[in-house]
Amino acid sequence: MSFPLWLLARKSGVYPSKRLMLLFLAPSLMSFFLIPITDEGGIEANSVGLFFLMNGSLRQILLFAILLMDVSLLGIAFFDLMKMVPPSVFSGTRKVQRIASQGKRQKVEIEIINHSQRSCVVAIRDDLPDSFVAEPGRFDAAIAERSRLQFEYELTGRRRGRVVLECIHLMVGSPLKLWQGFYRLPSESVVDVYPDMKQIAEYDLLARTNRLSLMGLRRTRKIGQDNEFERLRDYTQDDNYKHIDWRTTARRNKLTVRDFQANQSQRIVFMVDCGRMMTGTAGEISLLDHSLNAMLMLSYIALRQGDSVGMLSFSDRIHNFTPAKNGVKHINRLLNASYDQQARYVESRYDDAFLYLRSHCSKRSLVILVTNVIDEINSHQINQYLTALTGRHLPLGVFLRDREMFSAVEEFESRGQPGKKQIYEAAAAVDILNWRRQVIRDLRHQGTLAMDLFPEDLTSELINQYLQIKARHLL
Repeated sequence: MSFPLWLLARKSGVYPSKRLMLLFLAPSLMSFFLIPITDEGGIEANSVGLFFLMNGSLRQILLFAILLMDVSLLGIAFFDLMKMVPPSVFSGTRKVQRIASQGKRQKVEIEIINHSQRSCVVAIRDDLPDSFVAEPGRFDAAIAERSRLQFEYELTGRRRGRVVLECIHLMVGSPLKLWQGFYRLPSESVVDVYPDMKQIAEYDLLARTNRLSLMGLRRTRKIGQDNEFERLRDYTQDDNYKHIDWRTTARRNKLTVRDFQANQSQRIVFMVDCGRMMTGTAGEISLLDHSLNAMLMLSYIALRQGDSVGMLSFSDRIHNFTPAKNGVKHINRLLNASYDQQARYVESRYDDAFLYLRSHCSKRSLVILVTNVIDEINSHQINQYLTALTGRHLPLGVFLRDREMFSAVEEFESRGQPGKKQIYEAAAAVDILNWRRQVIRDLRHQGTLAMDLFPEDLTSELINQYLQIKARHLL
């Protein structure tokens, strides 16, 4: 009997509460006493019921009581439903910063306004995806008539990218707590979760105090100076007197200055794979997050040294291309181009990516491909297209290791008497690792720089490799 009432209430986002379901359960249980006992021959007209229902008159009285209880409960439920506060009397607003850092907390303010003449008890929850964590996640309070309710909570974004918060979820109870209304209050907010850039601030601090070794950066002996000596020539009126070579001047008895050749800005282009090879995780973040963090850190260092940095992200298509430019402010363009890139379960098209690079980057550059090798298909493509850059560019392949695979071999070596399962796992891991080393060895033999790293060590080792390339003038 309550089913039509439930359908009517559901259209407005109102559902029965546990209390109402328990109340309707009572007459349902009482109706079992009206069921007669059946024999093998079927149900007899004058069959005997349960022990205290020995005649039909008592069953009629019980039936009347059950019907009266049903009608009464329906009336009470309908009356309580009519007293529900409708969603049109509520409005909600949210104040949140547009920019958020991955893993960092920020405050969010929510305001709920009750425009009706009735007070009610509400439960408030924000419209958050799984990548966000709210503390507290739910807020319960009583809101009076024609009043507003404000509260704050802390929001933490665990995943990069753009997130749209469309509404505020509001749960309102009826006066008798027989119904619960689940309302959606429109309040759209856009939050862009960027990678945590605290590593850049840490680098600046350690660089000023000459303690970069704490970040894993090694000192590199640089060959030559920033301004290389080119020739000696006669002094002119516009020359800087600091460049006068006094010994040569005394020997020639004529003002002579040193002429220098300024080092040109070198170019770095990152090719970041966003395909299935980068969907794994290392620690609490994905392989792609490790790659982007290392890319941004190295970009900041290269831009400070006057180099130009660009980025190309791809999977089965080209996601984004940022041309190589210099200047520290260019880090903002790289950050905006990379913060919403996510790894996808698709096969990466290396041919399209390298063809796009060939048509959009003609000047010699350090091309850093950040990816992974798992099977022979993608390793063959990487070898084919990365080695084709040799001569025109300086290619560098960065491949991320799987920590669990290396751990299987290490645990096997440390275990005294391993079981069959450990033996099989270690044997399979050794076979894959040997194949992986051969792939990287082939790349190096063909003139390509290659690095095989754990994701946690990527940032420091990639920066050290860049500094060595700069010191050896390989570009």
